[in-house]
Amino acid sequence: MKKLGYNRSIDEKWQAKWKDTDLYHFDINSDKEKIYLLEMFSYPSASKLHMGHWWNYSLPDTWGRMKRMQGYNVFHPMGFDAFGLPAENYAIKTGIHPKDSTNENIATMEKQLASIGCTYDWSHEIKTCDPSYYKWTQWLFIQLYKHGLAYKKEALVNWCPKCNTVLANEQAAGGICERCKSIVEQRKMSQWFFKITDYAEELLRDHDKLDWPERTKAIQKNWIGRSTGTEVSFNVVDSDEKITVFTTRVDTLMGLSYVVLAPESELALKLTTPEQKDAVEAYIKEAMKKNEIERSSTSAEYEKTGVFTGSYAVHPLTGKTVQVWISDYVIASYGTGAVMAVPAHDERDFEFATKFGLPISRVITAGEGDETLPYCEKGVLINSGKYDGMSFAEAKKAMTEDLAAMGMGCEKVTYRLRDWSVSRQRYRGCPIPVIYCDDCGVVTVPEEQLPVELPYDVEFMPTGESPLKSCESYVNTVCPCCGRKAKRETDTLDTFVCSSWYQLRYPENTRDDVPFGEDTVNKFMPVDKYVGGIEHAAMHLIYCRFIYKALRDMGYVKGDEPYPSLIHQGVIFGPDGARMSKSRGNTVAPDEYVSKYGSDVFRTYLAFGFDYSAGGAWKDSGIEAISSFFRRFTGIVESFTERSDDGAKLVSDADTERVMHKTIKAVTNDVDAFHFNTAIARLMEFSNAISKYQSGNNRNSAFERTLVENFIKLIGIFAPHYGEELWETIGNEYSLFNQSWPVFDESKIALDEFEVAVQICGKIKDRMMVSASSTEDEIKQAALALDKIKDAVGDKPVKKVIVIKNRLVNIVV
Repeated sequence: MKKLGYNRSIDEKWQAKWKDTDLYHFDINSDKEKIYLLEMFSYPSASKLHMGHWWNYSLPDTWGRMKRMQGYNVFHPMGFDAFGLPAENYAIKTGIHPKDSTNENIATMEKQLASIGCTYDWSHEIKTCDPSYYKWTQWLFIQLYKHGLAYKKEALVNWCPKCNTVLANEQAAGGICERCKSIVEQRKMSQWFFKITDYAEELLRDHDKLDWPERTKAIQKNWIGRSTGTEVSFNVVDSDEKITVFTTRVDTLMGLSYVVLAPESELALKLTTPEQKDAVEAYIKEAMKKNEIERSSTSAEYEKTGVFTGSYAVHPLTGKTVQVWISDYVIASYGTGAVMAVPAHDERDFEFATKFGLPISRVITAGEGDETLPYCEKGVLINSGKYDGMSFAEAKKAMTEDLAAMGMGCEKVTYRLRDWSVSRQRYRGCPIPVIYCDDCGVVTVPEEQLPVELPYDVEFMPTGESPLKSCESYVNTVCPCCGRKAKRETDTLDTFVCSSWYQLRYPENTRDDVPFGEDTVNKFMPVDKYVGGIEHAAMHLIYCRFIYKALRDMGYVKGDEPYPSLIHQGVIFGPDGARMSKSRGNTVAPDEYVSKYGSDVFRTYLAFGFDYSAGGAWKDSGIEAISSFFRRFTGIVESFTERSDDGAKLVSDADTERVMHKTIKAVTNDVDAFHFNTAIARLMEFSNAISKYQSGNNRNSAFERTLVENFIKLIGIFAPHYGEELWETIGNEYSLFNQSWPVFDESKIALDEFEVAVQICGKIKDRMMVSASSTEDEIKQAALALDKIKDAVGDKPVKKVIVIKNRLVNIVV
């Protein structure tokens, strides 16, 4: 008999067999109950698989394998989020066309992902850069446009004057271009938007339907930012214009010191007097060099700046006039783009008023104690005329009613969430299916003419406009309505649009007549388990919820949520406990360990060494311990195979059988909850119990086969290649993953007797065995009857006896 042992060749053997036998082929017509398992797909990088790929993909695969063995029809697809700026930047740097580099990277990653040993059915693969996919992304855009959920308007963008290009906020951190280190400006450009704000309330309300981490729901709630407050209008002296603000603290209105506008507000120049024109224009130009992160910061690092417009606003309740200022701490896209400034009760207003010598009037008091300003808590009104003595709630109600009666205000609900800007001035993205005609205006491309394909022959050097603008064969077209000459939209879609609906395409990824079949999508949606990083909480995970709800309202899908159950993976840090980084020299290359130990040892260490939702620091000693564990359970299987079948009737060993059933229960529950580390710990205990049984004199072949087979099934979901090898070694038919998952028997887990500690005033004095069926009174009497307890109690009166069943008895004297 060949010597058993795990090595890299076993991975290759079983990966080849799985592929040859199409083991993981997904039967879309199966009558079994479905499980749709999906991890967030990755960008096709040119580099090798990093730690994150193994961590993200191998352990959800473990969960999926268990579900498959439990009898579910598990759908576990994989694809590539293949559009985006990296390929375009790579083309600028190397001259290699982004389509070519992306396709090469995808081919490489397909092979590398196969090395993990996951249950992907590659026939359901999607690539967002493939015209057969983005045809339907364009279709989605058109449906949103038809239903009033896509529109175009001017909006501010981060602009690098040296690179002549638009930058994402992440590329403009600190107001500096990451490419050339120039100061980033903000410019207005015409942009397409999706009207996600129409769904703000439902996006918030439906959090109650989601089995998501509470932290993730909190991030989304904060991002959506629902506020109930009052809209207040201010007349402007010698002007027909009105300034409208939204405030959640209308109770502070009587402490108004000035009104402040955002630099990009349309009112900023309208309300500027001729005397202030030069100063205001210069200020606005400087303000546009800052990004929103800097402007909205409350940090002392960012000093408040501003300029007086020369105009005055009228207090709606008192008739007094206050100055109208412009400051970059107000942002046009937040609220109304104007703020009523009450310095005594707001930190930013206080800092601004102190710097520019503006009035500061306290109108809220705590009633006693510290009177330091700014006082930003709620309290009782003072210095507020007829509102004096009112609480926050009373004043809010009274002032809002008074403003409403005057036509100068009303109660209002607002959201921090802004409509989703989807225009990108780049080449490597899904073309926006829009045509501009001088006669017909904005026209969407007819659906039968989709996809609008990206041209190959394009100049990539950044000019400040989309590279598609310079491609005349692409831009110039005819209007589908009137047949006259027209121009195509040259912006492309945000890549988050591509991933906002991808889960719907996987089941029938090759259909050309529809993006997804109605019957199929309603059969397989929603996704049962979605796995990905928390960094997507306020973007992808909001966008996909919005798109799904919009498609539901159009009648294309059923249900309210695409991903009702979500798991976040933690982060594996370098051996030094810091985030892995080439500059720190603390990166861990999976290839090195996989070559040395094999895929299954690596997968199992990831399962055992870390809490999946928390992560942790990498330890070489940990993977060596798992390698040792593999050698130990290899010995168990060898011991079983070397011993001839005694042909005897199955006779169980009660203690070992109890451990087996406890292990099956624990592993099943732990894997179901993604607690992989504790599941491996239980398997280690089970392997020790089997070894102990094998070292005894009463081995029974039939019982031992039950132990070994169940162990292989349990460890096999973590170590699928070696699990197959061991299953074959003990003479069983291929494949391990076509077998049924072990089922525990609760009656075999319960003990007939338990040892309990007997304490006096919290100190253990004796131990005793009690029957599992004993009542609490019987346990108390048995404890008090113990000789050691009687001696220790003596003549002291017993005040009470506390019984914690199956664990301890505590006698209080």
